[in-house]
Amino acid sequence: MARSPYAAAVALLAATSIAQAAAQPDEAPACKGTIYLTFDTGSQSQADLIADTLRRHRIKATFFLANEKTVRGDWSLDPSWAGFWKARVAEGHAFGSHTFDHVYFQRDAAGGRIVVKPQFGAHAGQRETWTQQQYCDELRRVDTRFAQLTGRHLDPIFRTPGGHSSPNILAAAKACGYRHVGWAPAGFSGDETSSDKFPNDVLLRRALDNLKDGDIFMAHMGIWSRKDPWMPANLEPLISGLERKGFCFATLREHPDYRRMQP
Repeated sequence: MARSPYAAAVALLAATSIAQAAAQPDEAPACKGTIYLTFDTGSQSQADLIADTLRRHRIKATFFLANEKTVRGDWSLDPSWAGFWKARVAEGHAFGSHTFDHVYFQRDAAGGRIVVKPQFGAHAGQRETWTQQQYCDELRRVDTRFAQLTGRHLDPIFRTPGGHSSPNILAAAKACGYRHVGWAPAGFSGDETSSDKFPNDVLLRRALDNLKDGDIFMAHMGIWSRKDPWMPANLEPLISGLERKGFCFATLREHPDYRRMQP
């Protein structure tokens, strides 16, 4: 029996709707929380791995830069690294200062001064007492070099080597427009610890079990001392595991405490 024009039209509409629905990709699930991945410069042995992994997962992260000795025999803010940093800028990542010479805080001194110990540079290994202006100048050295390499200035954030801050450091940084960024307790990757005492699988499970919405995670772009490096074994499983748990990722520009930053 012949179908009526109306029935034929309904059937055609239904078939078209089914075909269109099949052609539409599934909508991305809503985020159950946001994790802020951050990477401090180091030996740079994992720099390309980090870049490739973030690109594959379409993730934006935040990098804290110091001029550190690399496995290539150069320095992480040498002109030889300009192409790498330019590519990260083009991908939309955020960038902060990690002090140019990877300067460790020792203690606060009278008059707002700060006792420090640079790891690299002309005064490497020497304990010095800086004024707040000298500390501010050290943060800005990274910005100046980064702008020379990429044409872009840093975001107004910094992280001290080791994450150790103080009232005098915070005051110095505030005077020149920088805010300090630490990390969550669960956000410590452990990549500087002994791999005998803290195996990679233990560190990975700790992060996956304990990271929560809004946490800042910290790892290095290569560590000289760890026998069994954290990064090749754990970065991909960490990101994939967090994605399966419904987490999304963002730079610190989107973090509630830092989202008003201006590059």
